[in-house]
Amino acid sequence: MKKYFLLIIFLPIVVSAQNYKAKVDIAANNIEAKVIEWRRDFHKNPELSNREFKTSEKIANHLKNLGIEVKTGVGKTGVVGILKGNKPGPCVALRADMDALPVVERTDVAFASTVKTTYSGKDVGVMHACGHDSHMAMLMAAAEILSTMKKDINGTIKFIFQPAEEGPPLGEEGGAALMIKEGVLENPKVDAIFGIHINAQTEVGKIRYKPEGFYASADWLRIKIKGKQSHGAEPWNGIDPIVISAQIINGLQTIISRQTELTVAPAVITIGVINAGTRNNIIPEELKMEGTIRALNLPMRKILHEKINNTITKIAESGGATAEIEIQPMCPVTFNDAKLTAKMLPTLEKVAGKENTLLSHATTGGEDFAYYQEKVPGLFVQVGAMPKGKDPHEAAPHHTPDFFIDESGFKLGVKTYCMLALDYLSFK
Repeated sequence: MKKYFLLIIFLPIVVSAQNYKAKVDIAANNIEAKVIEWRRDFHKNPELSNREFKTSEKIANHLKNLGIEVKTGVGKTGVVGILKGNKPGPCVALRADMDALPVVERTDVAFASTVKTTYSGKDVGVMHACGHDSHMAMLMAAAEILSTMKKDINGTIKFIFQPAEEGPPLGEEGGAALMIKEGVLENPKVDAIFGIHINAQTEVGKIRYKPEGFYASADWLRIKIKGKQSHGAEPWNGIDPIVISAQIINGLQTIISRQTELTVAPAVITIGVINAGTRNNIIPEELKMEGTIRALNLPMRKILHEKINNTITKIAESGGATAEIEIQPMCPVTFNDAKLTAKMLPTLEKVAGKENTLLSHATTGGEDFAYYQEKVPGLFVQVGAMPKGKDPHEAAPHHTPDFFIDESGFKLGVKTYCMLALDYLSFK
């Protein structure tokens, strides 16, 4: 009789654990059309970092309508939703980023962005060229599904919609670092955090993960070369910052190819902006450059900073110029907690299938999700959005005008958000 009684007590717990997976699957199928509609609206109406005003309003209204406790204005335009389950337990956070990029869209989709604005003093287009529109839509859907499952939640789920992942405008704070500073991981205290990034080079239906270092650190490099203005026909009477900049660019690449032990960790230095001059026959007095520095571990990051400063300074001096160098940290290495990754791997395999859950190599892309991981254990994964059968090398990269994602991949992202939260709270 005693054994029979114990069986009756234990059985509902097992069934419940199985049932919420079935509930999530059904709900994700039912909400897919809304996810696509939300994503298209965000895509058509993109907003740059720290300017996500209409975006955050739409998200906040949705969460409020679900009966979720909502905080707005966190980290300037960030939105935080708090869903308390019917049972006590830890707090898990799910994060999506909200900002778009200064890119003129070149796709032929019906909901392509035609938004124009000013960025760094220039007239630019605005485009969700990295998939943040899909991240918001998927997390909105996860919030809607989870809000109907309070009885299955052993603890609290915090939904973090974060601005300025791509970096705040010059002179402003923003992104994950500011949200943390303003208490996003407190009240209630977050025990673990999960994030998703859609990936245009990974086939729909697949998930990529990697324990420990997954995304590189990212630093913003700004250089000002001061020379001496002269007539373009008489360069010997001036100091040409344009020629010196060319030597500096080549010198920076020798740091990677000749001074860095790339078998230890990959690294990248890229110059993406050069501004100088007003007329074809005038050697300008000053030139400005901007670039990015990527590294996959802290020692490599430190070495790169030292060598960059030395290389730029010495090359400028050799040409009679002076150099001002600023390295602004954007984000550390996105470091997936090894224990948390191992614990949640069965969840990823359950959601996508073991054959579609792929151990990935590190990427030199940067992600400010890394700031959360410095404070609490975190896991960041990629969800595929490349049309099936397409060659990854032919898919347009992120941050480009032709960036395209297959909307059929969103359903897996919604399930992943939901199941990571539910399983983590159940495991605890």
